[in-house]
Amino acid sequence: MPDTFRLTTASTEDIATIKPLMELAIRQLQKGYLTEAQIEASFAGMGLDTQLIDDGTYFCVWDEDILVGCGGWSYRATLYGGNHSAGRSAKRLDPALDRARIRAMYTHPDYVRNGIGQMIINASEMAAKEAGFTSLEMAATMAGVPFYKRCGYHIESEWQDENGAVPVPLCTMVKRL
Repeated sequence: MPDTFRLTTASTEDIATIKPLMELAIRQLQKGYLTEAQIEASFAGMGLDTQLIDDGTYFCVWDEDILVGCGGWSYRATLYGGNHSAGRSAKRLDPALDRARIRAMYTHPDYVRNGIGQMIINASEMAAKEAGFTSLEMAATMAGVPFYKRCGYHIESEWQDENGAVPVPLCTMVKRL
């Protein structure tokens, strides 16, 4: 991992940089896992949830002044999706009963396999643990499953996001802290 990588808590000023990174990552990194129709349909269910930024649970990884990754965690009920996605809930989760969520992980295609995702996962897991959570869950894309398995997550269920024009396969992955 280059010494120039720096993890910051995302702010509203970062939104204009985060959105294009998300689109680029979805379009390029899902190839080979999803059809073109499924990639397009992914945009109905994936994207920026600014609640994470407002809650201070979303991170950016920078290589000097280039945004190379973003992602975070949440203590809210929404499992996945952006501001525009159906089925969102801002309900606070109870650490004694619920799993925290890993949310909206994206890496710039030119920077994959450089430890960026691991930086974000480590920061998210530590913060969730400090907030009292003992386990985490996420809605993982097919492209993300191998990485999350290496991070100690396992598949609990497989399902499809039906928000777009065609169904998009996803997995619920979980991990105890």
